[in-house]
Amino acid sequence: MRRRDFIKVIGSAAVWPLIARAQQSTMPVVGFLSSRSAAESANHIDAFRRGLRDVGFVEGQNVAVEYRWANGQYDQLPNLTSELVARQVGVIAAAGGNVTGLAANAVARSTPIAFIVGDDPVKLGLVSSLNRPGGNATGVSVFTTELGPKRFEILHELLPKASIIGLLINPNYPGSATEVAAVQAAARRIGVNVLVLNASNEQEIDAIFDTLSRQQANALLVSADALFVSRRDQLVSLSARHAVPTIYDLRDFVMAGGLLSYGTSLADAYRQLGVYIGKILNGQKPSELPVQQAVKVELVINLKTARTLGIAVPNTLIGRADEVIE
Repeated sequence: MRRRDFIKVIGSAAVWPLIARAQQSTMPVVGFLSSRSAAESANHIDAFRRGLRDVGFVEGQNVAVEYRWANGQYDQLPNLTSELVARQVGVIAAAGGNVTGLAANAVARSTPIAFIVGDDPVKLGLVSSLNRPGGNATGVSVFTTELGPKRFEILHELLPKASIIGLLINPNYPGSATEVAAVQAAARRIGVNVLVLNASNEQEIDAIFDTLSRQQANALLVSADALFVSRRDQLVSLSARHAVPTIYDLRDFVMAGGLLSYGTSLADAYRQLGVYIGKILNGQKPSELPVQQAVKVELVINLKTARTLGIAVPNTLIGRADEVIE
């Protein structure tokens, strides 16, 4: 090889990494913030990426995503948000429930935010109204806490002779008191007693099953909380070990062996979140993007688990189920 050609080759090899870095530096960056863990959010991240693709963004090609996971430690969310703000991300996707949206909104006052919350974002103080949010935040509301009474009624339909039903609550979660009051009201209408059980860590979750046994509770309702989603395998395992019929808010629990779930399709909500992030990257203002309300609600039943527990699921419930696992 001639010396001049050799210099050209070496020069090209040196220039290409610089070009790649330059392209990467001009790529818009999304900050993805979640109270949950990466491992148990994989399916939802796939849905989020589908939403981004729907509006023309592909991670790694024309958009970069910086992920921050609190792993159920809610007190870490403000610091994680500050990291994303310091990184100067173009927009923050706040996922994993009310706590994430509230933390992002409190810290990132000037950064655009798109959230997924389980309650009314107006009541939470995140937006001025659903149609015209008015500030730097908008997103998707799945209203999971409002479905607590319906989950209680489904559990009673499955177990009509149950006289005491436990309600597992994380007292540190915004909206927990509202859900307790709503479930207790539903219980009074039916004539069933509610045993409220508080847990905010792994050890306390273990302990509530001993309490269920001592109080002779017949079943358990797990509230919609990102902490309990992150402890999914623990809850499903304990429910099976103690033979406690349990209803959850997400199908993820049932796919892992839980008895049944009733709640919003989070995959669809995360796809909508991706779409909104893409729209904000394309120049639309959060203040002008109406809050989307997730309307796809699904009932999922695991008949294999029901048989193990010795429960005969009524045909009325099976007929209404969106998915039945044999």
